[in-house]
Amino acid sequence: MSSAPVPYTEPWLRGTHADVPAVGRAVLHALELSLDDLTRWTEGLSDAEIHAQPLGLSSIAFHLRHIARSTDRLLSYAEGNQLTTEQLTALKGEQGGEETLATLLAEVEASFSNAADRIRVLATADLDTFRGVGRKRLPTSIGGALIHVADHTQRHTGQVVTTAKVVRALRGA
Repeated sequence: MSSAPVPYTEPWLRGTHADVPAVGRAVLHALELSLDDLTRWTEGLSDAEIHAQPLGLSSIAFHLRHIARSTDRLLSYAEGNQLTTEQLTALKGEQGGEETLATLLAEVEASFSNAADRIRVLATADLDTFRGVGRKRLPTSIGGALIHVADHTQRHTGQVVTTAKVVRALRGA
């Protein structure tokens, strides 16, 4: 006798991170949802498939690298810092690479784990505090940068989901 599957509950409905102010909590939930979706939709894909660029789409590998590394960069800006040499080097390396799916998902997980600690600190700050992005120090705020972490991560997660669906569809062709 099998039991009924447990219905999926999205992170924002799990009652977690109640100790974090609302904006930070929402960002943490967005990262958790992203990791759930990335894990679910890449399951069963081969390493070759995650590096494929079906129909000219960016590869899943690119999006996974970009999600992990852009999260770090955006939080650096939120913290009032400019990018380090290491971050700039990592940015330049986002387009290429031959990592396995497991390695890339581990990079995303590590990035999100590191981000969680940083978000918890930033969420208690004055979210309207000015922050400059990039060499031109384009204007945003701590809150704006935090919200963009969630928005940007979800956007690229959607690209992973779409590309994974295309890869699977082409498999059957």
